[in-house]
Amino acid sequence: MREDWPGVGPEPSDAAAGPGAEVPARKADLSLAWRLEGRSRHILGMRVDATAYEEAAAAIVDMAESGQGGVTCVATVHMVMEAWDDPAFRALVNRSELVTSDGVPLVWGLQRLGIPHAERVYGPDLPLAVCEHAARRGVPVGFLGGTPAVLDSLAAALRERLPGLHVAFTCSPPFAALTPEEDMRLVEDIEASGARVLFVGLGCPKQERWMAAHREALSCAMLGVGAAFDFLAGHKRQAPRFMQRAGLEWLFRLLCEPRRLWHRYAVHNPRFVLRFAAQLARERRRA
Repeated sequence: MREDWPGVGPEPSDAAAGPGAEVPARKADLSLAWRLEGRSRHILGMRVDATAYEEAAAAIVDMAESGQGGVTCVATVHMVMEAWDDPAFRALVNRSELVTSDGVPLVWGLQRLGIPHAERVYGPDLPLAVCEHAARRGVPVGFLGGTPAVLDSLAAALRERLPGLHVAFTCSPPFAALTPEEDMRLVEDIEASGARVLFVGLGCPKQERWMAAHREALSCAMLGVGAAFDFLAGHKRQAPRFMQRAGLEWLFRLLCEPRRLWHRYAVHNPRFVLRFAAQLARERRRA
């Protein structure tokens, strides 16, 4: 049986992806501050960075202005378990410039792994913080994913809230995989638009794989946001804050979309609890 990676210490090697796994090389190692300061831990082998809204948003816009871009993953229990089941996926997440702690259980995990002041960076709120920084600094943004109706509502809501925000690009891609020619045109359109921050709402793990695959081709900073487009556009209800604080947002979403989400929560959540408990037990034995 495979042993979990330790939560504290050096990042697991990309060799964990297994033979033949392809992990795109980064253009540059941006070495963001929280990693240098030891504010990262590995939860079941996947890196999670302890950061906060303002810090993360500023760092993402810094990546955008650098011209080298970068990838930000918004981590949840679902993502951790996808990474556990697929070492190649784990390797590409671990190579991202930033992995924020969206899921409350991951915040609790960071706290139990030695970062007592770790806090949640809620997925739908982070794009707002990034857009506020982008509007102040004159950085154009783009949105990839969702339906045309959702994107229209989202762009209108953001322009009303942030009049200085320049939405340079929106695209609702087809559900089917793009041909190489269509993919090349999409990349060219993103680059030609001038968008420096690209919010990618294709769902986990599709959006993380897409960002990793296009890391070298695109010069913009990319942020995988999952269902945030629907929430910010007002097309889906968000869980009440008291449920979010209690780590029960999954229950609210399950009640809203039982047919789509039951398998994710019924399978991943219990597995996460058991495996992370085993990881903590090993940490205590080592200590």
